[in-house]
Amino acid sequence: MRLVFEKRNSVSRKAIILVPLVSFLVSLFLTGILLVIFKANPFVTYASMFVGAFGSWINFTETLVKAIPLMLTGIGVGLAFRLKFWNIGAEGQLVFGGVAATWVALFWAPFLPAWMVLPTALIFGVLAGALWAGIPAVLKVGLNVDETLVSLMLNYVAILLAQGLYYGSWIDPDGMGFPGTKMFPKAAWLPRFSGRAHIGLFIALILGLVMWVVLNRTKWGFEVKMVGQNPRAAKVMGVKIGTTVLTAILVSGAFSGLAGAFEVTAISHRLQQGLSIGYGYTAIIVAWMAQLNPIASLFVAVLMAGLLVGGDQVQMMMGLPSAMGIVLQGMILFPMLAGSLFTDYKLKIITKDSQEVSV
Repeated sequence: MRLVFEKRNSVSRKAIILVPLVSFLVSLFLTGILLVIFKANPFVTYASMFVGAFGSWINFTETLVKAIPLMLTGIGVGLAFRLKFWNIGAEGQLVFGGVAATWVALFWAPFLPAWMVLPTALIFGVLAGALWAGIPAVLKVGLNVDETLVSLMLNYVAILLAQGLYYGSWIDPDGMGFPGTKMFPKAAWLPRFSGRAHIGLFIALILGLVMWVVLNRTKWGFEVKMVGQNPRAAKVMGVKIGTTVLTAILVSGAFSGLAGAFEVTAISHRLQQGLSIGYGYTAIIVAWMAQLNPIASLFVAVLMAGLLVGGDQVQMMMGLPSAMGIVLQGMILFPMLAGSLFTDYKLKIITKDSQEVSV
């Protein structure tokens, strides 16, 4: 008897729905085993996490605060992954977007009309994220340099650059040594609608819908799909592969750059320590769980944000490490990657008498 993986001709809708769901349930089971080892009741722990993330309006708004950057980075990473371009650099693109928005808010505000300060800061955040993503894209298209390592290393470059600024030349002289810039002028503050939840939520929702329409109802979206699935066939059909890849990765980085601009203009109102807390890495889980679907990424981002906020609740209520939410996120990724194998491939069991059974 032999086991053989065979590429599916088409992916069923049932598999698209079941794989993320089953992967999430498996991750809960695996994390439950870990909790038992640490002598914690899994059901009580999960209930505490749920209450901490969604149990009140205040808690829910805090979940939304963390969901917004995950929505944007998740959509951006998902777009890159559609092309089989493994963009692991969303974290750095987010940070660089925050740095660019800070530059505008601190140094351009005195010379711009008040109504132009915030839009300009957001635009520069978008452009900075696109620029940072464009570096591995250009190297990939022009020199066939592996994008995974380049985009990953650029994360650390961006993070260290930001640290050098808010610890050094941009540090607030009146901040008594606190690592951070001056507070932004009010003209550079993105409005909030409840607690710390801000209107970036509605922008992210609209962009998710727009991206879904673009990918599923436009020629460019069809070309992106062709390049990701069969570059050779796309080239025969006249698709400019290099241009398509470069454009898509610039858009991917732009989403993460916007997330960084939102973080500094709506949450901290300055560039300071805490901008880089792993949103760009969690975006990889968001993209895979959403099956690279922009609309699904919006809902998965809320779930992932709930795990982060719920992890803090577990620390306060049960004495467990707040990193439990991050552990659960990691537990989700591995079943998700294993499940995606069965989404694209079917398992054939070939017996000695040459009979085939597909799974």
